[in-house]
Amino acid sequence: MVLNLNDAIQACWKRIDEGQVATYIPVLAKVDPYQLGVCLYNVDSGKKDCAGASNVRFAIESVSKVIALLYAIERLGLTTVEDHLSSFDQILNFTREICNDPQITLNEEIYQSELRTGDMNRSLAYYLKAKETLANDVTTSLEIYFKQCSMMVTCESLANLGAVLANDGIAPWNGERLISSDAATYTKSVMMTTGLYNQSGTYSVKIGVPTKSGVGGGLVASAPKYGIGIFSPALDQAGNSVAGLALLEMISRELDLDIFKY
Repeated sequence: MVLNLNDAIQACWKRIDEGQVATYIPVLAKVDPYQLGVCLYNVDSGKKDCAGASNVRFAIESVSKVIALLYAIERLGLTTVEDHLSSFDQILNFTREICNDPQITLNEEIYQSELRTGDMNRSLAYYLKAKETLANDVTTSLEIYFKQCSMMVTCESLANLGAVLANDGIAPWNGERLISSDAATYTKSVMMTTGLYNQSGTYSVKIGVPTKSGVGGGLVASAPKYGIGIFSPALDQAGNSVAGLALLEMISRELDLDIFKY
């Protein structure tokens, strides 16, 4: 690899001071902001290159929406209008499989913190229920959602997830198809257009790689030939990791990963 990840982390480290941790979730407010880790999974060679806080476990938060979307597509297809409720255990098991990480668990403290403070999600859920878009019980749906956001992952977990997407739905570690090609393609399209909140359009131009962020500081990206997982908990005003996006932009530039160049 031409890019030295330790040097890249050093170059992006100062960007941490531009952000702050997610204080609106009390438990996340306690996280040390001065962390930056990365893991790159080369799908072709099967090699992983990790650096920094790559083995630190952190709350997956909204990155879990990528996994939930893939799970829903695999169970229901792309065109269904039905609304089915899965259990958290089913989502957890699927997460462990697609992230190739059996150590992923629920952080009960973060879950309880989410449950106490998630009024915005609660209001949106009741609005969807009133519009007859959400067919299932609101309370149970929210409990599952808050739990999936409270799963603890690492950069390597997310790099594995990104590698499955980069490899057309096939797990590069064993050659098993975990999701359909259509599911991988559709999900990467959603990540590219909406994965970074209000900054999605800006970073689709600056980085050119399908990416999803979470307010726990995680980023998962699926680039040509690479799955990428990044962690740095200091966020910008949009809720994206400041140093993490700077690092991803550097990686994309140095390894020529921008999909719009092809």
